[in-house]
Amino acid sequence: MKPTGLPHRPALHAEKSLIQAILDGRHPTGSTLPAERELAAALGVTRPTLREALQRLHRDGWIGIRHGKGTVVNDYWAHGGLNVLSALVRHGKRLPDDFIRNLLEVRTALAPAYARAAVDRSPAQVLACLEEAPQLALTAAGFARFDWSLHRSLAAASGNPIHSLILNGFAGFYEEVAGLYFAHAEGRRLSQSFYAALARAARLGAARQAERVTRDAMEESAGLWRRVERRLARQP
Repeated sequence: MKPTGLPHRPALHAEKSLIQAILDGRHPTGSTLPAERELAAALGVTRPTLREALQRLHRDGWIGIRHGKGTVVNDYWAHGGLNVLSALVRHGKRLPDDFIRNLLEVRTALAPAYARAAVDRSPAQVLACLEEAPQLALTAAGFARFDWSLHRSLAAASGNPIHSLILNGFAGFYEEVAGLYFAHAEGRRLSQSFYAALARAARLGAARQAERVTRDAMEESAGLWRRVERRLARQP
């Protein structure tokens, strides 16, 4: 018996190949994709399979399908959604220089909200997530894994699934970047202080306090990352 997902693999191949071509600049923003017959042949798929892939790309904002006028490549920063974000993260080499700074700005806006909601809804669950924090091994990888797990848990405990959807778009990439951040002792120290302050707020059931300490920590971490970037830029 064939695996259930097997029939969809050609369409996924076509979709991923076209995304890579868009990110590589082979199909730049504003350009028109080749005709279906030519494009299907180039990708090694049938025209119905190509159409399936194009519909997915259209749904996610990569392209605009104009019947009778060809298929145009969109500005994915303006038209894309969460699936575009996830794809951009997977193709990390194509990310703009300010992507991580912008990501940290978004986290500074989101994290206080889901931390407040998590403490308000389930302070015991938040405390359970933080139990491991005082015994964390002083390694960048250990801190990165814990920090990612904590933020995902807080987002889930907030009761708003959109928070989780946004965070999940950065799976893998988050830990990679966090590893660079936590390679610096100051990053580990700031986060340990944050974990302790968040635990105190959870014990008190103080949702607003959790929001405040999370915002302060996110702002501090964004400032530290800017300093890390400057150091990395000076390296040969």
